Order: sequence, then structure tokens, then C-alpha cells
Amino acid sequence: MGWFRAGCMISRKLAAKRNLCGLHIFRRVQAFPLSATRRNIHSTITKPEQANATRTTDNFLDSANSIYIEELQRSWEADPSSVDESWDNFFRNLVGQNHVKGMAAAGVGVSGQQSIQESMRLLLLVKAYQVNGHTKANLDPLNLDLHKDAIPEDLDPAFHGFTESDLDREFYLGVWDTSSGFLSGNRPVMTLRSIMNRLEQAYCGSIGYEYMHIDDSSKCNWLRNKIETQEHTTYDVQRRKVLLDRLIWSTRFENFLAVKKKAEKRFGLEGGETLIPGMKEMFDKAADLGVENIVVGMPHRGRLNVLGNVFRKPLAQIFSEFDKKAKHGLGENGEVGDYMGTGDVKYHLGTSYDRPTRGGNRIHLSLMANPSHLEAVDTVVLGKTRAKQYYFKDCDRTKNMGVLIHGDGSFAGQGVVYETLHLSALPKYCTGGTIHVVVNNQVAFTTDPRSGRSSQYCTDVAKAFNVPIFHVNGDDVEAVARVCELAAEWRQMFHADVVVDIICYRRFGHNEVDEPLFTQPKMYKVIEKHPSSLEIYQKKLLESGEVTQEEIDRIHNKVESILNEEYANSKDYVLKRTDWLSSHWAGFKSPQQLSRIRNTGVNPEVLMNVGRAITTIPDDMKAHKQVKRIYEERARMIESGEGIDWALGEALAFGTLLVEGNHVRLSGQDVERGTFSHRHAVLHDQENWKEYCPLDHVIPDQDKEMFTVSNSSLSEFGVLGFEMGYSMENPNSLVMWEAQFGDFSNGAQVMFDQFLSAGESKWLRQTGLVVLLPHGYDGQGPEHSSARLERFLMMSDSYPYVMPEMEPTLRKQIQECNWQVVNATTPANYFHLLRRQIHREFRKPLIVMSPKNLLRHKLCKSHLSEFDDVQGHTGFDKQGTRFKRLIKDQTGHSDVEESIRRLILCSGKVYYELDEERGKGDNAKDIAICRVEQLCPFPYDLVQRELKRYPNAEVVWCQEEPMNMGAYSCILPRLATAMKDTGRGSYDEIKYVGRGASAATATGFYQVHKQEQAEFLQRAMQTQPIQFP
Repeated sequence: MGWFRAGCMISRKLAAKRNLCGLHIFRRVQAFPLSATRRNIHSTITKPEQANATRTTDNFLDSANSIYIEELQRSWEADPSSVDESWDNFFRNLVGQNHVKGMAAAGVGVSGQQSIQESMRLLLLVKAYQVNGHTKANLDPLNLDLHKDAIPEDLDPAFHGFTESDLDREFYLGVWDTSSGFLSGNRPVMTLRSIMNRLEQAYCGSIGYEYMHIDDSSKCNWLRNKIETQEHTTYDVQRRKVLLDRLIWSTRFENFLAVKKKAEKRFGLEGGETLIPGMKEMFDKAADLGVENIVVGMPHRGRLNVLGNVFRKPLAQIFSEFDKKAKHGLGENGEVGDYMGTGDVKYHLGTSYDRPTRGGNRIHLSLMANPSHLEAVDTVVLGKTRAKQYYFKDCDRTKNMGVLIHGDGSFAGQGVVYETLHLSALPKYCTGGTIHVVVNNQVAFTTDPRSGRSSQYCTDVAKAFNVPIFHVNGDDVEAVARVCELAAEWRQMFHADVVVDIICYRRFGHNEVDEPLFTQPKMYKVIEKHPSSLEIYQKKLLESGEVTQEEIDRIHNKVESILNEEYANSKDYVLKRTDWLSSHWAGFKSPQQLSRIRNTGVNPEVLMNVGRAITTIPDDMKAHKQVKRIYEERARMIESGEGIDWALGEALAFGTLLVEGNHVRLSGQDVERGTFSHRHAVLHDQENWKEYCPLDHVIPDQDKEMFTVSNSSLSEFGVLGFEMGYSMENPNSLVMWEAQFGDFSNGAQVMFDQFLSAGESKWLRQTGLVVLLPHGYDGQGPEHSSARLERFLMMSDSYPYVMPEMEPTLRKQIQECNWQVVNATTPANYFHLLRRQIHREFRKPLIVMSPKNLLRHKLCKSHLSEFDDVQGHTGFDKQGTRFKRLIKDQTGHSDVEESIRRLILCSGKVYYELDEERGKGDNAKDIAICRVEQLCPFPYDLVQRELKRYPNAEVVWCQEEPMNMGAYSCILPRLATAMKDTGRGSYDEIKYVGRGASAATATGFYQVHKQEQAEFLQRAMQTQPIQFP
């Protein structure tokens, strides 16, 4: 099975060969003592050790030498407490009263026919199958096993000292209260032949089980009972007919498209068709066990089949997506065509559906749209599932479940798989278990397993998390259905992850126009002659007499008729918005629908109540003295209204949104305290483990998850994806992800490129996710200065050479842009920015260049009146109180200032440095400094207002980033467009002040940083005109 296992077989042995007559034994290096909560972990490492009767603490499952066992028995007879508890139980069963009565009742002599050594060998044989039986299982449908001779020798009875003459002897297995399956009390006596047959049937058939690495005996026993009990493994005639029908649908769908669309890429499921009946059985079983919603993520292979046969996406719609002339958005009735975006290829699209189940239930299915980046959607699914659990009040996490379908190459090769598994048990990220299904093609694109992974199986990464793994032959539809059902049962029983590894093949190449014989000639010569899983199952049922050829033909004819009818209907199919948008988002506006601008100020009384709640520490909370001082200072800020800092402004935004009934979630690395020790959202008692979060107590009887702040694992890709999925479930939530430092966000670049920036355009899925990226040049070196502002601006889709409609009552600028990029400079503006995310009729991602040294800057403060909605207060203008896209010069200039010689436009903390430099002398009094708070979409109207205010000023863009980074490249054409529209010239009249071009984001030398900073600040204030560029 060389195409299935890695190039070199990893030897799996319980122990090396024993020398029954010698003085050496072999003991596994890694083992846990048998107890109620621990199980031995199989290891491939062995070492010889001298037998020693004084070593009586060894676990009985770790020993295989008769002399050693006899010495242990003598020690036990002298003093039962001198040996390990597991040995004590073993000898009590085999020597004590239960053993004698059991053997006598079974007709087995008690004169020593079954020695202790034989009992031990028998137990080790059973254990060997439980640990290693999967290596002998018939898993590869192509039978390309190149390592058949590498099956562990401990699966051979002779390895344990048994001979052919022992096959028909009856052996007493004992009564073990803590075990199941063969070690349970319901079959104390069996012949060795019966034991071997049952072990082969349970562990070496079409399913290979890996579960003995799990360190919880109750979970192992549960699985043993399911695996080793025969009644769990058979289907009646009716169930087999259902499986046949589902397999015919799966197969005929692919065959139909292969005929109709020969030259089209569709990434069909040929060779893995049993996935469809397997998924349906899994969903049916899950629904029977109480699941109401399932969120699914999967790659492109088989996606169309899953969409059509599992999610019931209209077949006419699927077929229409192949038609280059189809009416996508070209309807005339106004319901269609108004929200189409750029679209995406058919095998990336998602859908949702309420599906009836075989048991009479209904279950809601959601398939997430995702790109070709394999596994990128994994944590997005987890986030959406977790959000569903919150909104459905699914505290036990049993009604909403995630299912991820993987490829073999990507499951082993993509690091986000590990990140996904790593989130499974974290308190604020767990979803009660995810079912992972690997469609194992035994080849990744053109790469063989020997080149694609270092482990035996592609699923070995899951063992690090105590996840059971069920390998199954993809040609055996009943076995596939069996493990899919078992996976659903496991998830609902233990609320933990589980992996189903369907070992199948890819009948064609990576896609239908690819030639696989270039790279896998031997494999594809076998595939060419190999019957399909449908042909195999039809033959099996015909031979058993359970179905007739007429019944099979009737199903085929019905399916073919429906496919042809839907194909004919596809010619006139027109996509509707209702095919895409979920009910939670009803009433939210598309980019083509005008949305009114809302105020974000808050009633002063509400502000005070929230402010007092979030600055109060309970008397019995022994907070750190420094943190206590911070909260005391915040309380003084609230009462006086003076000096509101960044952290308090943020907390006020969170608290007021909570009062209004919105869910708020903030996650990321170290967000509870904040990277820069500014937030302190969670207080830790200095004398015990008690924690207190003031924002959990803003309203009476507040739900414990209504406000969620959580430190995440050290992951960017996975955690950002999780929050992305979370934000997509319900628009009435402020979901935020904060990077530890802004430049660390490039570890999640796939999420920004494929999901956040383009998701609405490709898949019509809005999200209001907020991304906080600490940014600013303060001498911390190239890895802690820049959040790569330029990258987010470059990915903006706003056209820079035409002025958009800027009339407030008609403006749709933000709606038509793919996201917002902001570099706010005051706590009040940040407050309104966050509230604006919720208080409007559409959702857009928000990228915030969040501050570092401004968190404690003496001038970066706001007055409480800037947060309220009182007319006449600071911040209230003719349009009310809201986020300011541009903050004008703060020196009291009138509407027209002809004497101002230079207008400096800037963004971020450099404003405070420019303002400080301006105040050092009298020669800069005729310089105005305006802050562009919202960089994307560009505030053309407000920039033009300032251009008109200073008609004689030279226009300068100043930034602290290098010239080839920061906002300059994005601002330049847009500022030129605004100037041209007002008659102020164009590109040539825009001057630049800042650092020169650089490969690195910043210097690593603090003195060089200070010198660079001083030079460009002085240049910005120079008396002579600026000549650069």
C-alpha cells in the first residue's frame, strides 16, 4: 500500500522478540500504568533490560517474559501491595476466586491447563490487535501495498508463544470491570481460533482503528465496545438499499458531468464516491443525536457533488455555472443582478440548506465558500460554529457541529491543520468537537506520499491531540458509512475531535484535463482496470440476492432522468440573492443600496453608568497594586470627564455596545492585558486564581459570553480565520482580532488575501470583523514598527482617478469599497470608529493601525463630552457626533486662511511629533497640519475642504514609514484627483516628507531611528519650499 502509507513504513511493535529462556526482556520506553484514567501509549522504541524481581512497579501490559512474570507472581503471593495495582488486578483475576469459578463454570480444568504465562500472552495478543491491527487491515482499494511484509510481528500468535495446537483450546479471558470488548465479562471463555477470527474481523477488515494512543480509559473502552461487538457492524437490507441509492446518485452525478462537460475542470469525486453516502449517514446519525446545525468546510475535489447531493443545491444552478452564457445577474426584475461582485469559480462556492434526515428530523447545513488554498477554511468553520453555539444558547455544544473535509496531502502538509486541532480544547475557541474527513487520494496533485510527509499516515498529526482515527477502504461503502456514523456518535458522546480517513483514489488527474500517467504510471494503470465502488457494491448485493437487477436499473433511470431535466432547466436559470444571503442578514444593504449614516454618540447618563461599571473593582478582589492604580485613575477620568485615554475609550465603546444588546468579542495574543500592558480587561487576584472582568458586569444578569475577551494560542492564521468565521454568523456583533504586533499579521496573509479583502466580492458574504494592528515607529526595530499599512491599502479596490459621489445623502463610498483602513489618533475617534461598525445597515471589514506609544501619550486624550450625543459639546457638528474621517488643524483656523504657506497631510502618531516640532519656534506658525484618519476609502470631500481653506499652501504628504511603504503610494493618486477637481494642480504639486525607500521596514539601531525622525520632522518645518520628489 505504498500509495497510501509513507515511503518508509514506520515499524510498530509492542516489543522486540522475546527470549523465553534467557534473562533479558524488552520493555517499551514510553508507557502509562493501567488505571482508571490512563492507557499505555504504543511506542516503536525498545531496549533490553535485565530481569529483576525487585522491579515490581511495572505495568502488566508492558512485560512479555515468563520468568519475569513468575517472579512477579511470587512477589504478589508474598505481598499483593508490593506490585503495581495493574499486576494486582491481573493476578486476582487469574489466580483468585473469580478465575477458578470462571474456568470451572466454563468447563475448563483448574489443574493449571492455562498458565499465567499463557494468560499474559493472550492479553498481549489482544492488545497487539487493538494497537496494531490497522497495519494489517485491507485499506487500500488499489492493493498497491509495497510493504506487506512490514506488518508488526506481534500480530502473529507465534510471537506470543502459541502454536497451531493451541488454536482450538479454550482460554479464559478473565473479568475486567474497567475494560470492554474482549476484556469485558460477557465472553470469559473462547477458543484461540475464535479470538483470532474476531480480532481479524474487528481490526483487520476494511476499517483500521487507531485509538490506543488516547490516554483516557473510558474513551478507549467505549471504542472497544463499538469495534469489537459484532452487532454494531452490520446493516439490514433496507439500509443497504438506502446506501445503494445514495451511491448511485453520487456516481451518476460525476458520470453525467463527465459526458456533458468533458473539457471543463470540475475536480470530480470519481474514485471517492462513497464520501456522499458516508456524509449523509453521518448527518443522519448526528441529527438523531440532537445536532440541529452543521457547518462544513471542504476543498474543491468533490465539492460540486457534495453541493448537489448532500446540500441539495439546485442542480440547475450547478449546471448553469458551467455555462459561460448563463444569466448571472442579468435579470430585469430588480431582485437579481444587484449584488453580484466578481464571483468565483463554481468549485469554490458555498450554500446552505435545511435537509430532512432518514430519521424524520431536519438539520440545517451550511457549506462555507473557500478558495483554492487548501485547509484555509478550517478555522473559519470553527469560528462560525462557535458563533452559532452562542446565538443558539448551545452551552453544551451538542446542537451545532463543524465538519471539515480534507485532502491527504494538505492534512499532513498544511500547518493550519495543526492550528485547527490546537484550538479544539481551548475554552474560548472549542466547539465541542469537529469531525474531520480525509478524502485520501493517495497522491497530492502529483506528489507521492513518500515525498509529501514523514509519517506513516497522513492523519498522524491528530494523535498529538488524543484524537481517534478511523482509516477505511473507500471502496467499501458500508464500512465508510459505519465509521462516519461512529464519528458522529463519538463527537456527541465525548465532545471531542475525530478523524475519518477514507482511503480511495483519484480516477483522473488533479483535474479532468490533467494527465496523471506523467507522474504515477503504475498507479493509474491499476486504476484504469479497477471497478468503481458502485460496481463493487451492486455486485455484492446482487450476489447476496438482496436486490435485483431491475431494482438497480430503476434507480439508475430515475437519477438519469432527473439529471437531464435539471440540465435542460439550467439554460434559463438566473441566480438570485436569496441563493446566497442568510436570514440573519435580512435587511442589510448591498453596495448598490444606499445606507443612511448614523450618529454614534451616546447619552451622557449611559456613558456615566457604563464608565462607573467598567472602572469598579470588587472589594474582595486583590488586584495587583499597579493595576488597581490604573483603575482608580480611570474612575477619576470618568467622574471628571478629563483625560480619557485609549484603553478607557475602547472600554467605553465595548460597554455601550453591550448596553445596546450587541455581542462583543475580542481575541488575539495577550489581548486580556494588552501587548503594551494598557488594556487590563481581566483582573487577576494576587492571592488566588480568581479573575474578574468588569465588562462582564455592565448590565444586570449579563450573559457570561456576551462580552468575550480571550488570549489566544500563538497563532495568527488560525485565530484570525476563527474570528473571521465568527463574525460572519450574525451582524449584531463586534468581533475583533488583535495582533501582538502589527507586522505579525503577515502570518495570516492568506486570510487577508483570500477571505477578508475579497470575500464579499467573490462570495457576497459581508463581515464586520475588526483587525487591530499595532503600528508606529518608535525605535523598536524592523519587526516591531510596521503593520505593513501599504499592503492593506494596495488591496483596496477603490478607483483613484475619478471622484466618487461625496454628497452625504448620496454617498456609498464605504459600501462600494472592499474594506476600511484607518489610523485613528484620538480615543474619542477610536470610540466612534468601533461603534460605527455596528450602527449602520451594512458590514465591512475594518483594518485599524492601532497605536503603541499613543496609548500613554500625554496629548492623546479625549474629553468625555466627545463621546456623547449632546448638541454643542465637543465633537458634535452639523451632522451629529460620529467618527471623523479627517481631523482638521487644531490651531483655530477660520474657513479660509490665505496666509498659510504649507498644508501637511499626515496619518497616525506622526501628527503629534509634527505638532511638537511646529511648536519649537516661530517660523512654523504658518503651517497647517491635518490628520487623515480614514485612509481607505479616501475622504475626498474633507481633503477638498482643507484645500479650499488653505488656497495658497503647498501640499505635503508626511509619513514616518519609508517612501515605498506606508500610505504614500495610495494617497498620491487620490490626493492628485482631489486637487485636480478643485483646480489646485495634480501630481507635481504634491510634495513628500518622510524616510527614503528601504528594503527593511525600519532600522534596528535606535540612534539611527532618532536621527531619521529628526531629519524629516525638520524638513517638514523648513522655511524654504519642499523640492522632493
